[in-house]
Amino acid sequence: MRILVTDGMDKGAMAQLREMGHEIVEHYYESGELGQALRDFDCAVIRSATKVRAEHIEVAKNSQLKLLIRAGVGLDNIDVKAAEAAGITVKNTPRSSSNAVAELALGLMFSCARNISVAGHTMREGKWEKKAYSKGFELTGKTLGIVGFGRIGQSLGEKAKAFGMNVIAFDIFHVPGIEEKMGIKYVEMDELLAQADIISVHAPAVDGGALISEANIAKMKDGVVVINTSRGSNVDEAALLAALKSGKVAAAGLDVFTTESSADHAEILNLDNVSSTPHIGAGTKEAQARIGVEIVDIIKDFKA
Repeated sequence: MRILVTDGMDKGAMAQLREMGHEIVEHYYESGELGQALRDFDCAVIRSATKVRAEHIEVAKNSQLKLLIRAGVGLDNIDVKAAEAAGITVKNTPRSSSNAVAELALGLMFSCARNISVAGHTMREGKWEKKAYSKGFELTGKTLGIVGFGRIGQSLGEKAKAFGMNVIAFDIFHVPGIEEKMGIKYVEMDELLAQADIISVHAPAVDGGALISEANIAKMKDGVVVINTSRGSNVDEAALLAALKSGKVAAAGLDVFTTESSADHAEILNLDNVSSTPHIGAGTKEAQARIGVEIVDIIKDFKA
C-alpha cells in the first residue's frame, strides 16, 4: 500500500510498515490540496490537524484511496458518512490513548486545585507569592462528575477513586453492570451538575450545542471546577469565560478549544484561574507507541 501520514506517527510503527513492504509518505497538505493529494494513496493516517471533509472525499472518491485511519479516539475531523458512501473504510485507535488523556485530566485537576500553573508562572517572573497561592483545596473527599463514561472516563474514574474522591458519571449510553464493577454511580446530567465539585468532560462532540453551556453552568455548584480534554465544542467558551470572571466557576483546566490557536482564545487563557495545555491529551511516548501498534494492526487486517 502507498500510505500518507499527514500529522506525524510513531517512528517504530512506520519502520514496521516499511518492512512489510508499504510505502510511507510523510507530508501535511493544506485543505485546498488535500482532496487531490488523497487520490494518490491507498491509505491516509491523520491526527487532529488534518480535517477530511466531504469536499475532500468528493475529489478523492473513485481513486485508489480505500482506507482512512484517525490516529486517536474521535472521528469528528473525518466526514465518516461521506467516506463510507464513497467506499472508503474509516478506522480509529480508541484503546491506545485513554490512559494518557485520563492522566492529563487528573493533572489539570491538581493544577486547578493547587494553583500550580499560575504559581509557577509568577515564580519565573521573579515573584514569591506564597500567601496568594496557599488557598488551594484537596481533591480527596470531593465529588467528581464525569460527563462521558467510555474508556477515558472510566480510566479517570478509577484514578480519582484511588485519591479518595467520590465519583459519579453521566453517559447517554448506560454501560450495563458498570456501577457494580467500578463502584461508580450513574446519574442524570442535572443531578451531576448539581452535585459535582469538579466536572470533567470526556464525551465526543455532540450535535445541538455545548454540554457545558450557559444554562448548564447555572445548574452547577458555586465554585465548581471544569475540566475539558474532549472536544472544544463541548464547552461554550463565552459562557465559561463569564462564569470564571464572576466566580461561579472557580477554575478551569482546558486542553481543547474550538480552534487550535492561542490568539483566538487569549482572553480565557490569560485568566489566573485557568490551567491550559495545547491539545496534548494523547501526547505521551507510551500512547503514541500504542497508537502506532494499533495502526499497524489495522493495516495488517485491512482487506480492500
